[in-house]
Amino acid sequence: MHHVDTIIFALGSLLMLAILAGRASSRIGAPLLLVFLALGIAVDKLANFQFNDYRLASLVGSIAIAVILFDGGLRTPKAVFKVARWPALVLSTAGVLVTAGVTCVVARWLLGVGWAQGFLIGSIVASTDAAAVFLLLHQRGLRLRPRVSALLEVESGLNDPMAVFLTLLSIHAVQGAGFGWAQLGQFALEMGGGGIIGVAGGYALSAIINRLELSAGLYPILALAGTLFIFGATQTIGASGFLAVYLAGFIMGNRRVKARQIIERFHDGLAWLSQISLFLMLGVLVSPDTLVRVALPALVVAVALILVARPLAVTLCLSFFGFAWNERLFISWVGLRGAVPIFLGLLPVLSGLPGAETYFGIAFAVVLLSLLAQGWTIGPAARLLDVEIPADPEPPGRADIDLPVDGPQQLAMLTVAPESEAAVRGLGRLVVPESVRVLAMIREGHPVAPEEVRVLYPGDAVLVLGEPAALTAMERLFGRRDQGRRAAGLGDFQVKGDTPLATVAGLYGFEAPHVDGDIAIGEHLARRLGRRASVGVRLKVGEVALIVASMDETRVTEVGIDLTPNERPWTRLRQGLKGLRRSA
Repeated sequence: MHHVDTIIFALGSLLMLAILAGRASSRIGAPLLLVFLALGIAVDKLANFQFNDYRLASLVGSIAIAVILFDGGLRTPKAVFKVARWPALVLSTAGVLVTAGVTCVVARWLLGVGWAQGFLIGSIVASTDAAAVFLLLHQRGLRLRPRVSALLEVESGLNDPMAVFLTLLSIHAVQGAGFGWAQLGQFALEMGGGGIIGVAGGYALSAIINRLELSAGLYPILALAGTLFIFGATQTIGASGFLAVYLAGFIMGNRRVKARQIIERFHDGLAWLSQISLFLMLGVLVSPDTLVRVALPALVVAVALILVARPLAVTLCLSFFGFAWNERLFISWVGLRGAVPIFLGLLPVLSGLPGAETYFGIAFAVVLLSLLAQGWTIGPAARLLDVEIPADPEPPGRADIDLPVDGPQQLAMLTVAPESEAAVRGLGRLVVPESVRVLAMIREGHPVAPEEVRVLYPGDAVLVLGEPAALTAMERLFGRRDQGRRAAGLGDFQVKGDTPLATVAGLYGFEAPHVDGDIAIGEHLARRLGRRASVGVRLKVGEVALIVASMDETRVTEVGIDLTPNERPWTRLRQGLKGLRRSA
């Protein structure tokens, strides 16, 4: 019994130490996953903690990666997936194959291994890692161009099946098996079966959650049980459980389900626990002596992977999707490796290949080098290559209250943030979307009738009822204003240029000009400004100002909305000078 208590105490201490170390590492910009791995290695070395159960590690790794992928899918909006689906699909299949092939050639040439062994090394390290991408892209609030960010996240969620297939195929090749129609059928089963079961499972899980009347705390448990069921069932028939749980999470995350906020918060915490536990366990599993022994071949593989294989794969796969050269270069650099390559490195060990621990050691060392070189430099690389955009303002405190699932409106409690538009303008002058009803207000714990309130203070809570899109607009009004974009003259928030003008006017409460048809806001702005249209030029519409936030040649692609437009004369003079320069 004393031994069991000691293990529980050690696990609790290790988790607490990992969280505290991760918090300290953020001050120096160190990737959290690197900290977790290093801590696991230190425990193995300093505490002489012997752990070499590869089967248990494979089981824990499978569950942890499934949870991480489900959470990633749960937080992937439909619009993001739609933007990146085709380039991500090509990069997660053909791109993984190209990466594995180029790495194989380098390993064969410089390390002197056979073709099958070289392709096994390339297959193990070929895929990017969802845990690394999801965490490191958002660790310090880094905000990338939407298409770039969407591609990196969706690719990392989709490329695991291809990497698993190539790794298993390479293991069979090393064991002397051939390649034929059976292997092609297995690949089709993995991709097709994983996709079909994942989509069907997501719809089924959403329907079950909506139909059952349970205690609120049981809904996230039910979602977790569904995740593990989908993963296990898919893997059992030989399809890709990793693809299935990512798609199931994506389907569920884009449907209306009960207790959504509780489910999302629970799975966010569970994903963190999975990442910490997984990387600590993998750090303990590897022997420092093994890392030293494979340091040179791992360095060769890592350099070839980062500087040759990944850039070549990105260039070949994305050439037909309209990505700019700086975007392709950044995507090449952010081919982050994490838990999945290490997990795949366990497969040769479990298959009993000769020298299998060398494959595992190389995979582990490559991940370490990737996190050191790429994970530590994501922010500077984004700024250097001009793919970073100003960060979103701090989100306001928003608590959603469940209504009947089939209702078109949502109920939410919004808290006024300091320096928000709500705090600046007050409730009386706040531009509230037409479809939103302000039901009640709470100040210092006491209810106040909305009609009696003219001024809002930070910390005030307002209960509102409205459609989801309108509540998103309200969320921006109550959150801290984006001072970076506002200082740059791009307004309080921005909308896409192809959004109908009438829709924007309805959401933000200004009177749309009388125009023919359902004209897009960007087209209307371009017509009104004519040759004066350039980034930063604004047009007064009622109580707000519309601003050209970005352009593609003569087309306005993004429009800023300034709810407190500046009327100073020098501003109009500056706009006039811009127009003259453009005309010249």
